[in-house]
Amino acid sequence: MKLSQIAKAQSAKYLLADILAAMAAWTLFFTYRKTFVEPSKFGYPIPLEFNERFWMALLVIPGFWVLLNYLNGSYRDPFRRSRLKELWQTFSLAFVAVLVVFFALLLDDDIPSYRDYYQSFGVLFGLLFGWSYPPRLLLTSRSIAALRGRRLAFETVLVGSGPMALAIFEALEAQPRAAGNRFLGFLCSGGLARAQLERRLPCLGDVGGLRGQVSRLGAEEALLAFEPNQRKLLRQSLTSLEDLDVVVKLLPDLNDILDGRVRISNLEGMPLAVVNHRPMTAFQENLKRLIDVLASALALALLLPLFALLALGVKLSSPGPVFYSHERVGRHGRPFRIFKFRSMVADAERSGPALSSSHDSRVTGFGRFMRKTRLDELPQFFNVLRGDMSLVGPRPERQHFIDQIVERAPHYRLLHKVRPGITSWGQVKFGYAENVDQMVERLGYDLIYLENMSLYEDFKILIHTVMVVLRASGK
Repeated sequence: MKLSQIAKAQSAKYLLADILAAMAAWTLFFTYRKTFVEPSKFGYPIPLEFNERFWMALLVIPGFWVLLNYLNGSYRDPFRRSRLKELWQTFSLAFVAVLVVFFALLLDDDIPSYRDYYQSFGVLFGLLFGWSYPPRLLLTSRSIAALRGRRLAFETVLVGSGPMALAIFEALEAQPRAAGNRFLGFLCSGGLARAQLERRLPCLGDVGGLRGQVSRLGAEEALLAFEPNQRKLLRQSLTSLEDLDVVVKLLPDLNDILDGRVRISNLEGMPLAVVNHRPMTAFQENLKRLIDVLASALALALLLPLFALLALGVKLSSPGPVFYSHERVGRHGRPFRIFKFRSMVADAERSGPALSSSHDSRVTGFGRFMRKTRLDELPQFFNVLRGDMSLVGPRPERQHFIDQIVERAPHYRLLHKVRPGITSWGQVKFGYAENVDQMVERLGYDLIYLENMSLYEDFKILIHTVMVVLRASGK
């Protein structure tokens, strides 16, 4: 079974361990205060009673602890973890959690001296860290042992067929402690001799079919092993894999390391480098997703009266359904169905996919108003809730047009590294594209966003979008 298929179950174990750890820490801390702190304050024994405050905190504190760990990315990639890094992260997150709990729940307590504050802080921190880290250490150690012992492995495609590919494959296979790869086969590069590799691995075809083979096999890692004179093939392969949900590794040269473009994944054996595929840190990415969910749920609840008015306007403008839905391509190239208020006449695309223009006769009068104010996009808050989209991100396109764009601008696939958005920098600054030429032109704005992606940029784009809606100045 692929590790990606059991990753959710493994992450659930970390999640459950954190919940139980926080509950145990708070229960023991509450008992400590009733047994030691309060008798010192009042001068007589205090009975241990689990009151309403205890039960409320027993719900809130584990939830807050899980939220902190979620934002930190603690439940992501459960089979790619470092025990030392996890030690520091648990220590620092426990300190932050206890600091917040201390100021929210404990600072207004009457105490005999300030020393009791410090002792209470230290006890709660020790309990939370002491109960949280050992289960994590156990889970992570077992995963690492299984990977190194070849009981678990990431399904990997070796890309290359020359001496470099053979050397890397033999080095990884000969390591006493496995790197965690199970090779599915290799792709031949540039007609290089492959006889020696074929004795060990099946040939999956030529490197030109890399993207298709990785998708077909559902590979979790791709190891690029080209010769020094095959830099062009290397760049082409990196571009073809850019938007797929696959970890790409290679043997870096000195310039790659100095430029900071890669991250070394193994210092003990062969120093393979991981090509960075994430435009945002785990904290920002998870906080962005949390904001997406909360804002979309709130918008869908508050905008129900507006939805009803828009639905009425659509029905009165022309016969046909209120909503329009079709398939678009999202993160990692995965298709999904996007929802919009219908702004064109029914069956507007019966002859096939066609972009709209400024004077498109298919657009209804009410539809033109919705397009200028972007109100036709409001049902996409539901897509955001489902996880297909984000509030802010490059606008998703249909595969029909993506194929045409990629022929002229292969780097378009970079946009599939992130969730598409209801609004984007390209949508704000350029508007709707009327043809493929304009799509390619708008691509520049989205690539600028991708390069500078942050929560600050998201809020700036949202403000610009609100202004477009209020001015009805959308193209």
